[in-house]
Amino acid sequence: MWYQLQHPDTVDSPALLVYKDRVADNIQTMLRLVGGDADRLVPHVKTHKMKEVVQMQLEAGISKFKCATVAEAEMLAGAGARWILLAYQLVGPKVDRYLSLATEHPEVQFGSLVDNEDTAQYLNERCGTRGIRINVFIDVNNGMNRSGHPINEQMLPLYEFLSKLPHLQLAGLHVYDGHIRNEDFAERKAESDAAFEKVYELREQIRERGLPEPMIIAGGSPTFNVHALREGIYCSPGTCLLWDWGYGDRFLDQPFQHAAVLLTRVVSKPAPGIITTDLGHKAVAAENPIDRRIRFLNLEEYEVLSQSEEHGVLQVPNWDQIKVGDVLYAIPYHICPTVALHERAAVIEGGELVDKWNVLARNRTLTY
Repeated sequence: MWYQLQHPDTVDSPALLVYKDRVADNIQTMLRLVGGDADRLVPHVKTHKMKEVVQMQLEAGISKFKCATVAEAEMLAGAGARWILLAYQLVGPKVDRYLSLATEHPEVQFGSLVDNEDTAQYLNERCGTRGIRINVFIDVNNGMNRSGHPINEQMLPLYEFLSKLPHLQLAGLHVYDGHIRNEDFAERKAESDAAFEKVYELREQIRERGLPEPMIIAGGSPTFNVHALREGIYCSPGTCLLWDWGYGDRFLDQPFQHAAVLLTRVVSKPAPGIITTDLGHKAVAAENPIDRRIRFLNLEEYEVLSQSEEHGVLQVPNWDQIKVGDVLYAIPYHICPTVALHERAAVIEGGELVDKWNVLARNRTLTY
């Protein structure tokens, strides 16, 4: 099987395995979905948080990246990225942390999100104090109601206000629609299209006012193949680089491969029919119910009974055939927070451990 290691004793458990050839295939699939135009891709790094994965994308011609934390932005700059959008509205100490990073890397075009005049004015003042200028995108609330400004009568005045701030470069609109997750592609597209009509209307109003033409960055992985069909719209998938059980089962129309697997071992057989692994919730995201955290690839008809910090307890029908020390492989339901639980990833090629990559940006702070 594609996920099995030829020499599993080279990897301690629990471990995050990253299959480099599959990551490379997923990068090429991203490119195919946007017609081979690498300039239209602004992949999010929150899923993998590794500079080596960034460098693989740079080598494929992708030049723009999105992140969620200042640490991820620093990782991107260190990896060689030259266009970085921190897709988050900066508040508190994050403002000066991010601007320090921008000052340290004048070769990089940095940007962030804003959704109100006060925050934008403060950011403008702090940039002016440092003598720098960064990009800003208006964070558009497209129905998710998590962040951003709704498209209403105050949106155009906000856009015009931002265009006049001397130390901010108004770059465009950021439209994340993570709430649109219909399993059926036609239904997902219909909902996305309906929600996006207001974005098109806003763009026309901006043009009619003679304001700067907006760069529009839209969607994440769920609606990636919807926005890829829109002419002139930039796409920012992230999960698709590694993929997971949650998206893999739901979005069958997206041809991405699982490129990250958890390796665990049986550490005990405490009672007939029960085995215990070393895959606790310190090694896999635990925000979902116990039966929606992991899916084992080389185990059948099991039931996850419980999970604690360092233990995962399963009920299995073939208890007599399983030995303490046996290696099991599992796909996480949610890969993004799972990766953040691991300091390093074991890099696999041809069934062999070939390298170890630091999950550098799992930290909230690096040097700033």
